This record gives sequence, C-alpha cells and structure tokens, in this order.
Amino acid sequence: MDNSVPAPAASRVDTVYHPDGPLDVRAVLRPLGRGSGDPTFRVVGGSVWRGVRTPLGEATLCVTPTRASSAVGASAWGPGAEWAIENVPEMLGRGDDWSGLDVSANPFLADARRRLPGLRLTRTNQVLQMLVPAVLEQKVTSVEAWRAWRELVRRHGTPAPGPAPEGLVVPPDAQGWRRIPSWEWHRAGVGPQRSATVMRVCAVAPALERTLAVGRGGDEVATRLRSIPGVGVWTAAETTQRAHGDPDSPSVGDYHLPAVVGWALIGRPVDDDGMLELLEPWRGHRERVMRLITGSGFSKPRFGPRMTIQDHRSH
Repeated sequence: MDNSVPAPAASRVDTVYHPDGPLDVRAVLRPLGRGSGDPTFRVVGGSVWRGVRTPLGEATLCVTPTRASSAVGASAWGPGAEWAIENVPEMLGRGDDWSGLDVSANPFLADARRRLPGLRLTRTNQVLQMLVPAVLEQKVTSVEAWRAWRELVRRHGTPAPGPAPEGLVVPPDAQGWRRIPSWEWHRAGVGPQRSATVMRVCAVAPALERTLAVGRGGDEVATRLRSIPGVGVWTAAETTQRAHGDPDSPSVGDYHLPAVVGWALIGRPVDDDGMLELLEPWRGHRERVMRLITGSGFSKPRFGPRMTIQDHRSH
C-alpha cells in the first residue's frame, strides 16, 4: 500500500453529541489505540481521529470536545461516514450505566471515581476491527503486537478518506486480512498460530458482527467468540470490552493486570484467581473497576520478571 497517494474526495457528515453528564473523550477512546504509532488512531490537538471500517465501507471519524459546553462535535468522511456518525453516541459511552457501581467502601476506587467523572466504557459496534488486534496481542509483549498491527495495517489497509491526518489508515476488511500471504505475517513477526486464528476469525466475520445484537457482552457473546479455535478467555474479553461495551469482562490471563489490581487494592501482587476474588464485590461492574484502576494513573512497583521481546522475522 502506498500511503503517499491522496485519498479520493469524500463527502462530510457532521453531528453534535450532548452527553447526559461529564464526558472525558480521550479517556473513553484511549483503549481503541494500539500503541502510540497505531495508524488507525491519532490524537491531534484536542481531536481524536479514527480510521474506521464500517459495514458500508471506509470512513474517517474525527471527534472534538467543544470548549464552551459539554457537547462533542464529530465529523466523518467516506462511504461509511453515515454509519460512523450514527455510532458516535455509543462509541462515547451512551448506554453505559455506572449508577449501580458503589465503590465508596474502597478509598482508592472512591478517589479514582471522584477524579474520573467523565470515564465511560466505549461500544464501537465493530467486532472484527477489535478482535484482530486482540489476536495479535496473544502471548506476546505489547511492543511486538503493536509493531505487527502497525506494519500489517500500513501495508494492507486503505488510506483514510477525507482530510485525515497524514498516515491515518483504515484497517483491512475480512477479505483483505485473508488475502495477506504467509510471508507477510512472518515479516511482521506474527507466528502461524496467531495468523491462523485471524484467518478463522475472518472466515466467520458476519457471524461475529451479529453478536452485537445480543447486548453489551456477557456469557453468550463470550461463548460465541470462544467457539472459534484460538480465541480464548482473554481475547474474547479484550474484544467485548471495546466492541460491545461489556462492563463485566476483566481480562483474565493478562501478564500484568492481576499484579496491578493487587497492588492498587491490597498493596501486593496477586494472580488471576486473586484478581477475580478482589473484583468479586463489584460483579457486574468488574471492567468498570478495572478501567478506574488503569485510568487513575496508578502503576505497580517496577521490579520482578518481564516478558522477553522476541523477533522471529529474520528466521
């Protein structure tokens, strides 16, 4: 793909979203960026730009909070612009109800909630676009996974339509991912197990998108995603958090999160079982609690083993 070729002219669609309470746009959308070099996600000034693959085709979406009020302006370009604009409210957290979450008994969480009143869970309504990078992130470091995502999308995606920031890209559709030859996966550092899982995911892409009709995640959605060989508990959770807005999907199996949760809540590291035990009082809201912890700025002490970055591209 040659990103130097200008994208064709595209019509513009606009909207203004008025949330029913405080809204921190960057905090809500932060989980959608796969590292600072993600070609599908860019923060420029006060605006968040996304390259979006919609059911109607490519779109560029720009979301900008207004300074004078709590309203949020959004503009989109490309064949999928109407779809992208229609989904802005849910992408920014409409329907994500925190009213049943009571963290008053935990000083750390109560303080985080007080400092993050505009935090909401996003619902992108894009299962494949959220699932493919989650597969790439399986059992490797973030550095490796984000590098693979960046290289594959730049080579095989589509330049974002309209007046997008330079280098903004729309990721491939299911057929586009399936057309990537094996040596390109290897060149990007993706082993055959993960690339085969992406192929299986893309083969059932329409069925994946139909899980959005089930609701905001939950056991049925997770079961459907996990029926695909290679998609496990962690990958399903990482997907439903972003695509469905699942409020109760902690990422079990993550290398770092259990220790972060343990240090934040009880001052020592825990494993997956310990993390789930600590989160149990907030069942139904466990992903909201996770977002409060990770969004608070807290970080665990920097010691202990680290995953080794592997580079198999030249093998």
